[in-house]
Amino acid sequence: MLTLGSTLNMSNTKHIIVIGSGFAGLSAACVLAKEGYQVTILEKNNQTGGRARVWEQDGFRFDMGPSWYWMPDVFESFFALFGKKPADYYELKRLDPGYRIYYGKDDVLDVPANMAQLEALFEQIEPGSSKALRTFMSQAEYKYKVGMGEYVFRPSHSITEFIDLNLIRKSFSMQLLTSMSKHVRGLFKNPKLVKLLEFPVLFLGATPQNTPAMYSMMNYADLALGTWYPMGGMNEIIKAMVSVATGLGVTIKLDTEVTKIEVQNKSATTIHTNKGNFTGDVVIAGADYEHVDQHLLDQPHRNYNAKYWESRTMSPSSLLYYIGTNKKVEGIQHHNLFFDEDFELHAKEIYTSPQWPSNPLFYVCCSSKTDATVAPADGENLFFLMPIAPGLNDDESIREKYFDLMMDRFARITGQDIRDAIVVKRSYALNDFKADYHSFKGNAYGLANTLAQTAFFKPAMRAKHVNNLLYTGQLTVPGPGVPPAIISGQVVAAEAVKLLAKQL
Repeated sequence: MLTLGSTLNMSNTKHIIVIGSGFAGLSAACVLAKEGYQVTILEKNNQTGGRARVWEQDGFRFDMGPSWYWMPDVFESFFALFGKKPADYYELKRLDPGYRIYYGKDDVLDVPANMAQLEALFEQIEPGSSKALRTFMSQAEYKYKVGMGEYVFRPSHSITEFIDLNLIRKSFSMQLLTSMSKHVRGLFKNPKLVKLLEFPVLFLGATPQNTPAMYSMMNYADLALGTWYPMGGMNEIIKAMVSVATGLGVTIKLDTEVTKIEVQNKSATTIHTNKGNFTGDVVIAGADYEHVDQHLLDQPHRNYNAKYWESRTMSPSSLLYYIGTNKKVEGIQHHNLFFDEDFELHAKEIYTSPQWPSNPLFYVCCSSKTDATVAPADGENLFFLMPIAPGLNDDESIREKYFDLMMDRFARITGQDIRDAIVVKRSYALNDFKADYHSFKGNAYGLANTLAQTAFFKPAMRAKHVNNLLYTGQLTVPGPGVPPAIISGQVVAAEAVKLLAKQL
């Protein structure tokens, strides 16, 4: 776990500029403000949170991005840095079942929060699999504890950070060179169980065939640590982090878009924005890495070229619908996965032959099943998400085609057609990700966690040609997801402290 000393508190005249107020940017700002530095966050949009913003209309409140609360220990550890805990800011509720999987009409699997019940469920579906599940989960727990304890808090500047005999020995048990698909299929045969266990890697932005089996640690996060919900919505976490930040003296400038980072003598000297210029001793870019690298810096100061970025394997984008209904929708859970179509085909149409999918899988969140405050009393708050390839053509006619497709499938599988009950509807897809976040190719989750894009193979946290510029967030270490973004902010804060120590 990262710890910072207080030896540099006398340097509170040092000013740090953080670009972006997503989880990574807020995390970095909080840690550095606690160390005594002056911190200013420059946020392009009119509210904090990055992808974890909210949209409200007619009594409905929608989380616009993340909707899953996994790895509660990461949130606890973060707030503990400031003598706080999540309960000081929001109420957490563990969901049971954690989520529901629809394999087809009248073919449903609810994933229980209780491990004994989960083993019984596995045994019922595939006799003998409960023993295999115990083996799988034991390995996943080991990977989680090693990964979270010894991997994710390394800045991954080079391979030398990992040349540690103890770590190398542990790495053999992390299954870095085995795919998640091979690992799961080596223990389980039933396709329903395979889909259940492969599902969490979708959050990592790659197929199970191209994701290292190390990431079965996500199954431990899912099935053992549980699926939770912060009452009020995921933006409550952002509000909590903003409260910590402002309480420590962080200044947050909204509607302030960075247009250029001026570099002189290998140092970022002036941050140009639509609201004037800012200067800082260290600049931390929590905005989209590719945008900062390729569009805010002049060519001599960039870490990479356009060919490098084009060669990266990006996570999927998403077609999202925020839907409010004037009636209750019966029989669904808070989280619902519609796995009634061919996952392999959908994955191929995201990664191998990028195109709008023919028969997509999709996800539906109904947070009003848990939280009465996010919708009127007689309505439901629904969030439809369909993963799609980044970089596709995006227009209203395509969006409506897939809206109808999801509505048809939802009606057929759940037995409820909600179209006539919709009173609030908003779509969000590639063009919106680009416009709101300068997201490279309109991706939703960052860089895919393939083996070739893990640890020191990710885009570097340090700028190679600008001495006081650092990067944080889902396109660098440790990777995509809310907990990794929070960790990324902590790691980059430690790197900023090192830079400031050199300046002294």
